[in-house]
Amino acid sequence: MSSAGEDEAAVRRTTVGDLRALAHPVRLRILSLLTGAELSAAEIARELEITHANASYHLRLLRDSGHIQPAGQEKVRGGVARRYRYDVSREFDPREPGEPAEYPTSYGAQLMYAALAAELQRRGRAVVTGPASANLTTDAELWVDPDRWRALRDRVFEASRELHEAAQPPHTPGTVRVSATIALFRMEDE
Repeated sequence: MSSAGEDEAAVRRTTVGDLRALAHPVRLRILSLLTGAELSAAEIARELEITHANASYHLRLLRDSGHIQPAGQEKVRGGVARRYRYDVSREFDPREPGEPAEYPTSYGAQLMYAALAAELQRRGRAVVTGPASANLTTDAELWVDPDRWRALRDRVFEASRELHEAAQPPHTPGTVRVSATIALFRMEDE
């Protein structure tokens, strides 16, 4: 029988592994694609302009970490193409900082934020500007009342969930391509 410390270490390793699975710009793009559609490795490779082998590798890491699920398979030219989906509702977990499975280490969180920053730089090169673009940008390091923080975080959480639920397959007629990067977190006081 394992001790509580061993169990906690196993959870920490798993969660850090899960974060590492996310901490790559290509995998973040794959999750974005799979939010609105069930896709195969070949379809992802074409959309992201990467090799089929590269798409398969990233899909395997995401699947093994539990971030995506198989969504069926179909016959393609004598072979079988597996389709995957991203059930974003599994990712939304509005726990208080310090509760289990939030971010077990600052290193894991830093990996994730570095990947988000790289992905934001890539997306920024495709920004549409002008009066009809309705772009919103905010960046702040603030001190706020803890109750107000929780209320605001919960509203942003709901807006993020709603945005993911509205996602359509890539290039669906009548849709617009948008970027949403949200990173809300408590910081240590200096």
